[in-house]
Amino acid sequence: MTAPDPTMAAINDAVILGRQGDPATAREQLTSLWDRIGAGGDPLHRVSLAHFLADLQDHAADALTWDIRALDAADSLTDERAQAHHAGLSVRGFYPSLHLNLADNYRRLGAFDTARQHLTAAHDRLDALDEDGYGLGVRAGLANVEAALADRSTEALPTHPGV
Repeated sequence: MTAPDPTMAAINDAVILGRQGDPATAREQLTSLWDRIGAGGDPLHRVSLAHFLADLQDHAADALTWDIRALDAADSLTDERAQAHHAGLSVRGFYPSLHLNLADNYRRLGAFDTARQHLTAAHDRLDALDEDGYGLGVRAGLANVEAALADRSTEALPTHPGV
């Protein structure tokens, strides 16, 4: 059994607030945590916090900033650290979702070629995901972003967490 991680618990609590309809408070709590953790803090904390904080942004450019921070943190995260939090985690499994989010942000900003590059990066790593709820959700998200990209749409998708 792993030791409790108060920072991950605080991140989770803020995420729950956002999902229960209080995104402003969730955003405020996560931003405060980020200020405490800093850009050089624990990569698991940074990737988790930035990934969820991106979903709480009103504008795609702000979401992109947080999603880039999440990807940067994942690049410095090790499986050993991730598994110290949860035995089933693999850093490789983070990348499909991270690239999906980046693809969607770039699409919403009209940077369609860059969006396609991130969709390709997400597809290249799909083998890291199981056919469970999470894996199926990422695959559905990829299909939604691909369809919007094919239409050259810059609108937020109805399935986007911030909508």
